[in-house]
Amino acid sequence: MNSTEAAHHLRVVDSRTEKPYLIPIHDNYVHAKDLGAITISSPGDDGIPQKLTILDNGFENTACMESAITHIDGYRGTVHYRGMAIEDLFRDNDFEDVLHLLVWGNLPTASQKKATRASINSALVPPKNVINTIAAFPRDAETYPMVIAGLSAFIASDKAARDSRQSQKPTYRNDLNKADQAILRTIAYYATTIALIHCHKRNKPFTKPDPKGSLVGNLLLMMGILDPATGKGPDPELVACLEKLWILYADHEMTNSTAGMLHAASTLTDPTSAIMAGLVCGFGPLHGGAIDLAYKALGEIKDPKYVPGFIEVVKQKKMRLFGYGHRIYKTRDPRLALIEELIEKSKDKVADNPLLKVALAIDRVANQDEYFVSRNLKANADLLGCFFYSALGFERDMIIAIICLSRLPGGLAHWRETLEKPIKLWRPRQIYSGPKPADQTIQPRRQTTESLSSSDMKTEKEEVVHVQQTENVADRGRGARKQKHTKLPFKLRLYFWAKSCFSGA
Repeated sequence: MNSTEAAHHLRVVDSRTEKPYLIPIHDNYVHAKDLGAITISSPGDDGIPQKLTILDNGFENTACMESAITHIDGYRGTVHYRGMAIEDLFRDNDFEDVLHLLVWGNLPTASQKKATRASINSALVPPKNVINTIAAFPRDAETYPMVIAGLSAFIASDKAARDSRQSQKPTYRNDLNKADQAILRTIAYYATTIALIHCHKRNKPFTKPDPKGSLVGNLLLMMGILDPATGKGPDPELVACLEKLWILYADHEMTNSTAGMLHAASTLTDPTSAIMAGLVCGFGPLHGGAIDLAYKALGEIKDPKYVPGFIEVVKQKKMRLFGYGHRIYKTRDPRLALIEELIEKSKDKVADNPLLKVALAIDRVANQDEYFVSRNLKANADLLGCFFYSALGFERDMIIAIICLSRLPGGLAHWRETLEKPIKLWRPRQIYSGPKPADQTIQPRRQTTESLSSSDMKTEKEEVVHVQQTENVADRGRGARKQKHTKLPFKLRLYFWAKSCFSGA
């Protein structure tokens, strides 16, 4: 602790004991373990100290990680990746630049960018078992379970991922180069999975990726979204648009899905398995899955002229407006202005899209309505971004999956960041609120010899004889061990070692 940190602290007096404590403040946060120094003796005669515990349902004011990747200032409406303003990155860079920045901390050189692209592209071609897994689903199946199944099939073919679960030593912490290659394979696995799903659901052929193409370009190519002018290669206008749009989704600090991914990653699992935990969160209706609910609501509005009436229904709490309001932002989501810039550049493609018109109308009306203004309820990028995808021609069933692909670099950057920190299995505490144990000692029921039948007496005598014989055998065994020390079998020693490792998990 430096002198500045030492000068700032919370002065706490526990009213239960009148004992004072000084809790150090570090850059406007305190360590929960420092609060754990506040203790009180437990009720009863045992006197075991009880540490003060923090209860924060939903983690509204609890940080679970320190990170140098993304910073959001919700009051000023700013987003920075590795200290660089998102507006600058949006203007000057493409998605692969930002991928490299998030994961490795710097914008890539030309050779680094080429090497990263080559590594991703080499893993884009799916093995037969992955193709068969996706093909086994009905064409009208929900996208989410298909994604999980496809990634599971990829993991089954990934020897490094399998080995990581069968090694006593952490696989990726001991070899960051191996971790980096796993990160790039994971991105490729996910891109190929959603392309296969898109093609299977539409009964379209899967197109092999271009070994020299960009991630965005290859996704469109594999999905069969081709240049309308030539019928070859990915649609160049869509590529240019998504290269910018994906920058806005590449990371968003410690979201629910990022935290879910890191919770799984703390077990030292492989990165593909970890992102599957994040995807389970991402498709939930209060997270990325809210997009589907927003589509349903806006589809019922149909026309911007009905938006004022819809807003009144929302204010009466008869309907919920998904994509509006955010736990972090207390002002307008800074990404919205950049999405609007893309909409303006793509207006020839998107101007007539009815859902996008409704979404823009909601934003205009709500920004002027006292109900929303007084509560600092602003649109977030999900509201406008998802309808922009629709206006660009993407079908609703694939939009969440595509947005998740744009978020993978951020999630995997957080995963990599944990590899350079001490191993810490995530194991939250709870506050028990159930019935308390009865304040009494339960006495075991005893039987007297008078209450036993003659058959019971006979059984009891036989058990006593058996116990005595067993003890004699045990005594002889102990005597033999004094003469000769036998080493425990390897499997048994391994069992006790594993038990000691996980006894506190």
